Amino acid sequence: MIKVLLAEDQTMVRQGLKVMIESDSGIQVTGEAGDGKEAIDQCESKLFDIAILDIRMPEMDGIETARIIRSRWPQMKILMLTTFDDDQYVMDSLKIGVNGYMLKNGDTESLIRSIRSALSGGLTLEDHVAAKVVPSLINGQSEEPTVAEHITPRERAILSCIGEGLNNQEIGERLGLSIGTVKNNTSIILDKLELRDRTQLAIYAIRHNLA
Repeated sequence: MIKVLLAEDQTMVRQGLKVMIESDSGIQVTGEAGDGKEAIDQCESKLFDIAILDIRMPEMDGIETARIIRSRWPQMKILMLTTFDDDQYVMDSLKIGVNGYMLKNGDTESLIRSIRSALSGGLTLEDHVAAKVVPSLINGQSEEPTVAEHITPRERAILSCIGEGLNNQEIGERLGLSIGTVKNNTSIILDKLELRDRTQLAIYAIRHNLA
């Protein structure tokens, strides 16, 4: 059973999201919070597989909440949820290392898919959100965005897939590799590039024209 922490300050919205999430029998909302501080308190007392955080909350916003969760419970996946498709929010979230960015007007299928994708190592950015943030990433690249020479062709192919937001299973299917091989190579790439997490790999891939 996938255990979800759901943090959203509007009670009705939170209840609606809970119903959507639990429409999948393999996912359960085991913790709810109305602000970031409550979310952190929940994490102190319970174990969660993934946190779904509203970006704009009282007391402590979703960005700061995600930053604390990432530092204290690095194994927990994080999806950001908001009605605001502001590219700066997206950039701030990605820098922290969240696993996806969803808008509240999405449907149940998309939300469930994003949860499962995050847990499988994927990165979710809705199309029109990605359309705003990707140009910013590209514009921020160096004049000669060359890929590190010590990255092998296989690692380069995996890096490209990560930049497209594919999870480990999808990468394995595309490249004809086992999930274990994909995971091992991803760890090697992180070490070679001295990056922290999969989100930074995705940003690296976009900036270096691999995605």
